[in-house]
Amino acid sequence: MDVDVSFVIPARDEELLIAATIQSIANAVCECQITSEVIVANDASTDATAEIAKSCGAKVVDVELHNIGAVRNAGAEVATGRVIFFLDADTQLPAKTLKAVLLAVENGAVGGGASVEFDEGITWFQRKLSHIFLYYWQGIGGWAAGCSIYVLRSVFEKIGGFDPQHFAAEERFLSEAIRQQGKFVIVKEPVLTSARKLRIYSTWHLLKVASHAMFIKRWKLRDRSGLEILYDAPREKE
Repeated sequence: MDVDVSFVIPARDEELLIAATIQSIANAVCECQITSEVIVANDASTDATAEIAKSCGAKVVDVELHNIGAVRNAGAEVATGRVIFFLDADTQLPAKTLKAVLLAVENGAVGGGASVEFDEGITWFQRKLSHIFLYYWQGIGGWAAGCSIYVLRSVFEKIGGFDPQHFAAEERFLSEAIRQQGKFVIVKEPVLTSARKLRIYSTWHLLKVASHAMFIKRWKLRDRSGLEILYDAPREKE
């Protein structure tokens, strides 16, 4: 039987964070009183990600793709929800954010995203830079953040999902494709995502990657070289 929302989580070696993400979804769903399912697209994890996800009630789809758009597509292939909500494994969903997304869909949105807040452990300067980047990405570019994207399943299927040719900024191109199909809304209520990359990598390195995603021509984003931060970043131990 179809559900209201399918939550699709791409994951690779996320044993420390996946349970909290799934629990946040469960709490939000309970408060919003909707039907849902959680699908974890497990991309060749070498840790206990899949086992933990299953123990939390998620359906696990095992893949070996190492391409974020293709991994999300694999999860979406088994989704039954009217709405597909892509949420990263290090991102928690407050009930107020899910409520805002459901209201946007009720008012005619065919897709969109949510504002983003980062967790603790970063400097004031890093937080300010992240807000500036998100302002340009979401406010000026009008693109959903990759950690939080929602779309009607019928629209997602019509546009062919994420373009797996792109190894970065795939959410930018999906956002543009969704907008061509109808109303696109980024709700102001935020998700809470991990600032681990800000803690692990230098600010200069992150600025280079961000500029790459924002300004490089899309054909140059079809090469994974230089994008290790997105695919092979080390994991924090606790």
